[in-house]
Amino acid sequence: MQIIPVASGKGGVGKSLLSANLAIALGKAGKKVVLADLDLGASNLHLVIGQMSPKKGIGTFLTGESKFEDIIEKTEYENVSFIAGDSEIPGLSSLKFAQKNSLIKHFQNVDADYLILDLGAGTHLTILDLFLLSPQGIIVTAPTVTATLNGYLFLKNAVFRLMAATFKKGTKANEYLAKLKNDSASLQRLYIPKLIETISGIDPESAEKFKNRIRKFHPRLIMNMIDEPKDADKAQKIRRSCQQYLGLEVESLGIMYRDTMQDKALSSRLPVSVYKPNAVLSQAIFRIAEKIMQSETIAFDLESADDSFDIATEEANDDFASKMSFVEDLVGTGALSVNELAEVVKQQQYEITTLKRENTLLKSKIVKAAALGFKV
Repeated sequence: MQIIPVASGKGGVGKSLLSANLAIALGKAGKKVVLADLDLGASNLHLVIGQMSPKKGIGTFLTGESKFEDIIEKTEYENVSFIAGDSEIPGLSSLKFAQKNSLIKHFQNVDADYLILDLGAGTHLTILDLFLLSPQGIIVTAPTVTATLNGYLFLKNAVFRLMAATFKKGTKANEYLAKLKNDSASLQRLYIPKLIETISGIDPESAEKFKNRIRKFHPRLIMNMIDEPKDADKAQKIRRSCQQYLGLEVESLGIMYRDTMQDKALSSRLPVSVYKPNAVLSQAIFRIAEKIMQSETIAFDLESADDSFDIATEEANDDFASKMSFVEDLVGTGALSVNELAEVVKQQQYEITTLKRENTLLKSKIVKAAALGFKV
């Protein structure tokens, strides 16, 4: 089975559009496909494929209301089954380590030729871990500056996550990386190839293990929403940046033109590849499916974190990420700009200061009233 995680640095670039239509294209080619909606907290993939609002899904599995095999439901599309998400879960990063591990183990045992995971936008730890279930994950981006930057930053975070999974506790590589994390500004400026060269000198075994894994890591890029051929050049910029700064080879799976037919298909509650198979967008997706079928399936040799101390650390990291995820989501989705966020913080600080003053004044009045009452 080939696992195909589909991710994006930011929302609104067509990640779910690709996931749904890719599943249908592979199904039409005679491949057994399971499509999973893992954009938890904002699950709407069922709308893209025209399914009714599901009663069972990832949420009911995680709460113990459903068995995993019961949440895999057949669709009306040939060879395609669907695992619904759950909009009641307030974000993918809120999953505990045990829940995440349980999902991963079940995903790895799915009976299919292809398992397509439609991940949430952003770089939460859980999203990165699910993306790293396969060295062949897909990044969907668009020609805009923010979309391409976020696409590159997603891959950068994925490389650091792969590095953290490789450098085990107690190794000199792990200790060195921990020191660098305390100086995040310096860490962000480092070229990964240069960093690995340094680590090779202090912990050659860990460095060699990471080199072997990064050689297997070949994420695939799709540039969506292009309006003219020159927009496709943005994909080459991401590829060059990944080579130079990350030591990472990125494969191009193709481009998809902006197509108004998608809006008409969505309003008809049909995937565009079904609504109009001959549309420019549909043909692009069929070509991408063909490339995937021709590709060799490869896998990482990542170990599972069985040590209880590792699990505790992971849970602590995930919990901290959860605490901050609402702020990241607001900024990342554009609902709140960085400047607006700064204004909110300033306003809250002012309100807190005012409340402290009022509290001090009330305490003073209470003390005086109590003293007078005592004298009476």
